[in-house]
Amino acid sequence: MSQRLERDTLGRLVFKDPNGKMHTGVYPVRAFPITAPAAGLSIMDQSGKELWWYASIAAIPESELALIEEEMTAREFMPVIEKIIQVSTFATPSIWDIETDKGPTRIRLKGEEDIRRIAGNTLLIADSNGLQFLIKDSTALDKNSKKLLDRFR
Repeated sequence: MSQRLERDTLGRLVFKDPNGKMHTGVYPVRAFPITAPAAGLSIMDQSGKELWWYASIAAIPESELALIEEEMTAREFMPVIEKIIQVSTFATPSIWDIETDKGPTRIRLKGEEDIRRIAGNTLLIADSNGLQFLIKDSTALDKNSKKLLDRFR
């Protein structure tokens, strides 16, 4: 018997494990969502227990991958910062006006520790509301954005 992922009539993900047991309300979690999004993915139950591991996105059947991608789109909302327009002050807390791939917004940075280097030139910025913003490559930002960002690192 093999595992299977599907949606029930209420739109919840249901995972059928190799023993035939049905797990309702499961959710996918990437192992490395920023640095290696295609490298590994777990199917987790509602209590956070791993039910199944895919070593690679390529190992997931197409029909199930479509369901996983739909679910991930809702769970992995992480705007990408494309430009830093201005900051209210170079001390923290400060208010940042930014342009993201989702449009312009304003965030509040509580402290410099809210800017974390993930890998290479990739940065993760947490605003005061807990929302995560990604800078994929800080060296690719425009000159003004780099100048403003450098004041906080």
